[in-house]
Amino acid sequence: MFSKILSNYSSSNTKNEILAGIVVSVALIPEVIAFSFVAGVSPIVGLYTAFILGLITAIFGGKPGMISGAAGSVAVVVVSLVATHGVEYLFLAAILAGIIQILVGVFKLAKFIRLVPMPVVYGFVNGLALVIAFSQLKMIDGNMVTYVLIALTMAIMYFMPKFTTKIPAGLGAIIVVTAAYLIFNLDTKTIGDLASINGNLPSFHLPDVPLNMETLKIVLPYAVIMALVGLIESLLTMEVLEEMSKQRGYGNKEAVALGAGNAVSGMFGGMAGCAMIGQTIINHTSGGRGRLSAATAAILIILFVVFLAKYIEQVPLAVLVGIMFMVSIATFEWASFDKLKRIPKEDAFVLIVVTIITFFADLAVAVIAGVIISALVFAWKHAKVYYKTKMEGDKKVYLFEGPLFFGSSRSFIESFDVDNDPDEVVMDFKEVRVMDSSGIEAIDKITKKYKEAGKKLTIRHLSKDCKRLLKEAGPYCTYEEDDPDYKVAY
Repeated sequence: MFSKILSNYSSSNTKNEILAGIVVSVALIPEVIAFSFVAGVSPIVGLYTAFILGLITAIFGGKPGMISGAAGSVAVVVVSLVATHGVEYLFLAAILAGIIQILVGVFKLAKFIRLVPMPVVYGFVNGLALVIAFSQLKMIDGNMVTYVLIALTMAIMYFMPKFTTKIPAGLGAIIVVTAAYLIFNLDTKTIGDLASINGNLPSFHLPDVPLNMETLKIVLPYAVIMALVGLIESLLTMEVLEEMSKQRGYGNKEAVALGAGNAVSGMFGGMAGCAMIGQTIINHTSGGRGRLSAATAAILIILFVVFLAKYIEQVPLAVLVGIMFMVSIATFEWASFDKLKRIPKEDAFVLIVVTIITFFADLAVAVIAGVIISALVFAWKHAKVYYKTKMEGDKKVYLFEGPLFFGSSRSFIESFDVDNDPDEVVMDFKEVRVMDSSGIEAIDKITKKYKEAGKKLTIRHLSKDCKRLLKEAGPYCTYEEDDPDYKVAY
């Protein structure tokens, strides 16, 4: 295990990885505690998740440097399950969600995340940046000292990299602000004011629930939603990190690691989780590029719980709020404002809608809505087959251009003037791609009309596979050897 983490490391980058892991581990704690409260469970449950899921995805995940833990998008899904049936049902849901995610990876279904359009990704990033920023407000107690410490943290985060990169700016801010709090006995909230993080090592614990169909009916819907939400957020976070690091990740591998981590977490008293974009960006900007930084963060979490709780609980919340504000600023896709002026209006609409839904609802709903809107916009823009006609002697030739599919089949049928056309008609599909069964049925339908009108019809430039699917039009098709090899796409 450790050889996998330490492979391809030298003394020069090992230090950066470990220091980045320290920053991430401290920044994880208030987030994990907050999300545990959202789910209605003890903070220790969330911290166990950050340790187990974080370590497994660090070692086996599809993109080094990603940070996973008890995320808010998954926590909100299980609120009613925990409130109605208790935490043991949550553990079982985590195991089932993990199994579903493993199956997605094994059957290589994670590639479908590539179907998410870029405006949706930009909207997701911007929405999460706003969520990260606004979620910090509840940790601010209104004390002037707190505001000063937040400003100091942000100043350190901004100016420190200009002087040195040997120590991550986040770690420098934590050290300076915590020292100021302890030396001057400042009046501000600390991690310990949120909740105690003192606990023991996680132990193996199968969910104490009746294993029957009734239990499965209760838990499975939550497990499916948790699995999908976790996969969407993790794979989109991977895309964001790919853009930052210029190195490709492996979605199916990440899905398997995420599933394994969630399943094991459920067996050791943890909840399900996924990648956390804020902490992932903290890790990247702090110098964490490999598996060691994420593994360090996960291991430190459990060390804090077991051995160092009383020290970590003295870290002011203000420094963590300041760090997350800077993460929010770095996460927001500021270039999207310029893109809004240059991209098509439909894409701009999708970007704005996804941002709003991510902020006010949740990530899964936002991404699904964005994909649906993008698909409908695409279908609407291409819902027409263009045509022109010409005469070849006594024959009337229809020359078509564009995709023939469910969205354009009506305009295709309406292109013909069966009653007034001459006795011989040619349909030329050289510039047309038949996309689905609706296109096939449209060709058959118009062929039947000409047949009933007693007129001679010739269909040319259809591919062999397309001809095989035609019922009415098949006998009227011609195929020339120099034709392009058109395919029916499903």
